[in-house]
Amino acid sequence: MNKDVEINKGDVKVNLKMHTLPAFWLMEVDLPAFMISDLNHYLDNLLEKEDRIDHSSDLVGQIHTGQQLTMDHKDDRVKKFSYLVCQLGHKYISHFKQVTGTNKLYPEGMSVAVDSMWSVHSYAGDYNPLHDHGCDTLTGVAATTWTKIPEQITKQLDPNAEGYTLFNSSGNSDGYIMFNYGNTSSMDASQLKPPMSVTLQPKVGRLYIFPIWLQHTVYPFKGEGERRTIALNMNAWHIEKEEEELLINKIVKHEQPLTFKDKPKLENK
Repeated sequence: MNKDVEINKGDVKVNLKMHTLPAFWLMEVDLPAFMISDLNHYLDNLLEKEDRIDHSSDLVGQIHTGQQLTMDHKDDRVKKFSYLVCQLGHKYISHFKQVTGTNKLYPEGMSVAVDSMWSVHSYAGDYNPLHDHGCDTLTGVAATTWTKIPEQITKQLDPNAEGYTLFNSSGNSDGYIMFNYGNTSSMDASQLKPPMSVTLQPKVGRLYIFPIWLQHTVYPFKGEGERRTIALNMNAWHIEKEEEELLINKIVKHEQPLTFKDKPKLENK
């Protein structure tokens, strides 16, 4: 937050202003309970299918007890969630363009659609090492949310609470997600370097949207219970400005296809 501060010492009078320069934007949304229920119902059924596609052995996540499953984001129980995250992804990119002034450099509209979606079913000892995401377009956003969280994770101290620290935290970050956007060390504070990472406590229904380049890691946890996560990547294409409003209306009405592997072609109907 920028604020003018006046310093008056003797004959010298100056005004100072502190500028906060962002490294990235993180969008936070709390999903409605019915949507979490629909997603869990879908995932419960998916876990029972013999033909489910499990990527635990070939993805970055070290999921030895649980599973990483491909989700059908067009399924009726998932579709409302898919359309919502597309709208939120569009808002994320629009916000970035407006705040940074790049909407003047790139005045064209944007089309956002799901590239891939998967679930991660983690149990004690499972974790995700530092990684980022990818999609088919240069501009892209990722999202993650939780539909089940073990009680011992939710009872830990929130990283935003007073007194929280990752140093000697004694398990206070078990099962948490950490976003890393630069090099960090224990000497940062003494060298006046701000933290280059943020650690967040997972909450059922809490959704985060972030740029695909943002590296993040998920810490392991101890004890019983399943940490159930949904993650996805979204492509973004530049389209004609007059087509953008048409596309948004179609997404809101659930009339637009949820996946594009190429730049979408819209018919004005």
